[in-house]
Amino acid sequence: MQLDNSTQRIAAIDWLRGLVMILMALDHTSWFFNSNRVFADSVLLYESGEVFATEQFLTRWITHICAPTFVFLAGIAIALTTAQQKERGIHKTIVDRELLLRGAFIALLDICVFSLVSGEMVLQVLYAIGISMMLMVYLQRLGVHKVFLLAMVVISGSEFLLMTFWQPGDAVSVWLGLSFVPIFGETFTVLYPVLPWLAIMMLGWVFGEQFMSKQIDPSVSIRLLVTISWFMLTLFVIIRGSNGYGNMFMALQENTLVQWLHVSKYPPSIAYILLELGLMAMILALLMRWEAAKNMINLNGPILVFGQTALFFYLAHFCVLAALRLIMERGDLGQTYWITLLVLIILYPICRAYRSVKWRHPQSLLRFL
Repeated sequence: MQLDNSTQRIAAIDWLRGLVMILMALDHTSWFFNSNRVFADSVLLYESGEVFATEQFLTRWITHICAPTFVFLAGIAIALTTAQQKERGIHKTIVDRELLLRGAFIALLDICVFSLVSGEMVLQVLYAIGISMMLMVYLQRLGVHKVFLLAMVVISGSEFLLMTFWQPGDAVSVWLGLSFVPIFGETFTVLYPVLPWLAIMMLGWVFGEQFMSKQIDPSVSIRLLVTISWFMLTLFVIIRGSNGYGNMFMALQENTLVQWLHVSKYPPSIAYILLELGLMAMILALLMRWEAAKNMINLNGPILVFGQTALFFYLAHFCVLAALRLIMERGDLGQTYWITLLVLIILYPICRAYRSVKWRHPQSLLRFL
C-alpha cells in the first residue's frame, strides 16, 4: 500500500474520494441546471406509481454512492490519522482536540454558511459528518468490537424505531429529525439526520482501525473488501426482494431495474446502505489493487487532486455553479453533463493550487479544509 511521504495518504482512498466528488458535482449540477431532475429518494418525496425516465433516474442513482462513501472514508481517515499521530508521539488529548475542532468547523459550515445562503436552517451532509466526527472522539474509547456492534444496532434498528414513533404522513418532531428521519420544511430542513450516518462512519473507523491503520499486507484488505462487497450485495438482493423490513417504507412495486434500485436515501434504509457500501467496497478493492500494481502515482492526476481537496472542492463547486447560473439557463440532461465537465475543468487548477498552499502550511487553519 503506497503512501505519499509528505502527506501520509493512501492513493486508493483519495482516488475513491475523488471519484465520488466528481459524481457529487454531477448531482449538484443537475440540481442547478436539469429541468427534469429526479429527486424521489424517500417515502417523504415519492408518490406511489410515479414513473421515472430511465436516464434521469440513473443519473440521480449513480450519485447515491457519494454520501455513504465519503462518510465511510471519513471514518477510515480518523483511524489512519490517529495511528499516524500516535507514531509521531502526539498526545491523545491533542489528537482528540483536533478532531473535535474539525468536526465543529465542518458542522458549522452547514449551520451557519449554507443556512445563511439558503435563507433557512438547512442541515445537510456537512452537519451529519461534523457532528459524527465530534462523537467519534468519545466512541473510539469503546474499542473496535463495541463500536462495530453499536453501528450494527443503529443501522438494523433505525426502521424499527421509526415504525414505533412515526409513520409516513405524520409530522416529524425536531428530535426525530435531528437523529433519524429527515424534515422537509419551509424554514427548517434536515436532509441528513445524524445517527444513521454516524453508524456508517463508525463502520469506516472499524475497518480503518483493524486493517488500514495496521501493518497488514494490502492483499488481506483487498480480499476482505471483496468478501464484504459480495456479502452486502447478496444481502441487499434478499432484503430488497423480500419487500418488507429494511426498505424504509419504499416498497418494490414492480420487477424492473429502476424499482430495484429505487431505495430510500432519506433516511438511509438497510437496503440503501447495503447496496452503496457493497459497491463502494468493490471499487475500493479494485483501486487498492491498481495502486499496488503501479510503480509511481501521478500526484497531479485530477481524480487524486479532487480527492485530496474534498472539502475545499465541495465549497468551491457551489461557488462555480452559482456563477454559471448567472449566465446559463436550465436545460436538458445533456446540458447537465457538459456543464459538469466545465465545472471540473474550472476547479482542477484551483484545487491543485489550494493543495499546494495547504501542504506548505500544514499547521495553518487550512488544515480544517
